[in-house]
Amino acid sequence: MAASRTIFVAGAGIGGLTASLALAARGFRVVVLEKAERLEEIGAGVQLSPNASRVLVALGLQSRLAARAVNADTISLMSVQSNGEVARLPLGQSTAGCDSAPYWVVHRADLQAALQAEVKEHHDIELRLGCQFEDVAAHAKGLTVVQRNGMRRQQDLALALIGADGIWSAVRHHLFPELQPQFSGLIAWRGTLDATQLPREYASRGVQVWMGPNAHLVAYPISGARQINIVAVVPGTWNRPGWSAVGDGNELRSALASPKWPSAARMMITAVDDWRRFALFTVPDSGEWTQGAIALLGDSAHAMLPFAAQGAGMAIEDAAVLARCLAEAQSDGGPAISAALERYARERRPRVARVQRTAKRNGMIYHLSGPAALARDVAIKAIGGSRLVARQAWIYNWRP
Repeated sequence: MAASRTIFVAGAGIGGLTASLALAARGFRVVVLEKAERLEEIGAGVQLSPNASRVLVALGLQSRLAARAVNADTISLMSVQSNGEVARLPLGQSTAGCDSAPYWVVHRADLQAALQAEVKEHHDIELRLGCQFEDVAAHAKGLTVVQRNGMRRQQDLALALIGADGIWSAVRHHLFPELQPQFSGLIAWRGTLDATQLPREYASRGVQVWMGPNAHLVAYPISGARQINIVAVVPGTWNRPGWSAVGDGNELRSALASPKWPSAARMMITAVDDWRRFALFTVPDSGEWTQGAIALLGDSAHAMLPFAAQGAGMAIEDAAVLARCLAEAQSDGGPAISAALERYARERRPRVARVQRTAKRNGMIYHLSGPAALARDVAIKAIGGSRLVARQAWIYNWRP
């Protein structure tokens, strides 16, 4: 395989598949390596605010997602301290300045299936399932990317390699083995339930965020509003890597027990039969993202706490900027590609770092208790939902 205009992407998650489409749209040939034999659901729901959905719409995904994604109309901030809603953030286009880009909430499997279908139809993208990145070497002609499929090894020439293979990235480990994910001390529990299992007032088309002492709960519709995605975040010491360990619902119900947690929140917890849990890790924001013609993208570069609902969004934004920077390179190899990837990292790092800080601060605010929680609720009510949305404009109004 010739290196000219061929870019390898390690990882067929949201970031990797979006990057492949964005690169192909800029005239590159793309090979996506995915160690899994088939793409399966990892996680349940994902929020795609306008900064992310705008990229997906531009890549032609709107028709594929329209039947499965839900256009969220509000975010309701609920307080355990106040035993109810303290603010409702309107997500209408006129409020958020979001032009035609929706605020989507969608099942992760539906999003990945839509991306995969779009990839399969693109003649300049090859998706290699059951094929994992193993090694890479730089030379005068570009890169040699070594892959393994079972017992068979294969080597191909490439213009660049993009590591979009998640928080436990093999590409990052190859480049920067000293850079390790750090456990946050928090565990996320996730589950889904049929919307018919909840009273109508709890099955809205909006996002609910319950803020409680040392924990919080998020609920929103997915799968065309037929299901509700529930995520609860609590402190803990269990920190095994992975995204889908079986969780004992009794443990979670005990953590969010009465009298602290009101019946409306506990109703959702009780209604879930099958809980999965995953430890929340982050990648330090001081790490490098590029080395020569190799770059990291999404969680492999900057895994963050999910409390700004921007993990997927930042990976999607990364993909758009990466493709633009590479397309602007003045040659098909060598220093121009390295310079383009460095430019991508310089452009992305300040924004991603700000989102990381916002997510961390949100988590601290959500988990306040006692007088501090009461003061938080009073302040949120005084600010009001519309002004709170306006404070998010720097996230939502981003364009590639």
